[in-house]
Amino acid sequence: MTAALRFHRHLPTWRDGLYALALGAAIALCGTAFAATPVPQGPLVTTDWLAQNLDNAKVRVIEVSVNPGLYERSHVPGAVNFSWHSDLNDKVRRDIVGKEAFEALLSKAGVAPDTTVVLYGDTSNWFAAWGAWVFDIYGVKDVKLLDGGRKKWEAENRPLNNRVPEPVATTYRVASVNTQLRARLSDALAVAEGRSDARLVDIRSADEYTGKVFAPAGVPELSVRAGHIPGAANVPWGQAVREDGTFKSAEELKKLYAAAGIDGSKPIITYCRIGERSSHTWFALSKILGYEVRNYDGSWTEYGNAVGVPITNPAGTLWAAK
Repeated sequence: MTAALRFHRHLPTWRDGLYALALGAAIALCGTAFAATPVPQGPLVTTDWLAQNLDNAKVRVIEVSVNPGLYERSHVPGAVNFSWHSDLNDKVRRDIVGKEAFEALLSKAGVAPDTTVVLYGDTSNWFAAWGAWVFDIYGVKDVKLLDGGRKKWEAENRPLNNRVPEPVATTYRVASVNTQLRARLSDALAVAEGRSDARLVDIRSADEYTGKVFAPAGVPELSVRAGHIPGAANVPWGQAVREDGTFKSAEELKKLYAAAGIDGSKPIITYCRIGERSSHTWFALSKILGYEVRNYDGSWTEYGNAVGVPITNPAGTLWAAK
């Protein structure tokens, strides 16, 4: 075979040209689609974004709901299930999951250091927000909430299935533990006794805050006293979200909390009954508004049972009183 013949065989034809144009257009189209769905910079992702990224290998979707059987019946395709009770909490002592168990949990879920984790759940993301708080304590870099959670995903008739994924396991290691995100009983008591300038935000209902009830309807009473921690402002968690469960804008949130004297000029401690609803407000104040916030996961269940601490109980309700 001569050099001229070899050259002739590689000369482009009009069909080659059309093929090259088509291939180039396809590559450009793919590039445009990829560029249209970059990972958002903020702490939230929309349902639209998640729907476009269900097959993104760098995204791990994790459901953290409280109602049993919900995940098993159906979930966002590809989502892994984390139990608030048995995965993100210690099974023996009242505490968040330990560091080694957390590492094992993320390794099994296929989370790597460059993974974008998207958390979502029921009850307007209460327990997903708790998950975000635990992830933040253990320094996971790229964690976001699905804005609106299951409620919005289902309302929009987004895809659901009951297939349990089997991610390729990783070896995840926690680089640092940020204990500053957590408030203790002593921190809350210091505010109540005027030894700290932190601001307490009680995010429970007005009836719980005033001591009219010990707990929301349908859930167990866990405290022998009713009321709130002295000095706490009451901003129920639900005021931070719209009807569809999505967070209000940053400007709306600023006005909401500023009206209660919470403007970010002082450290903030959020609390509720057991620490999960307060995680939702912790997320709004710290992740959306950028304020310095700690979540008191002991919350009223611990404070309202503690011996020798002051409370405020406008309703005067007494536990087990006739």
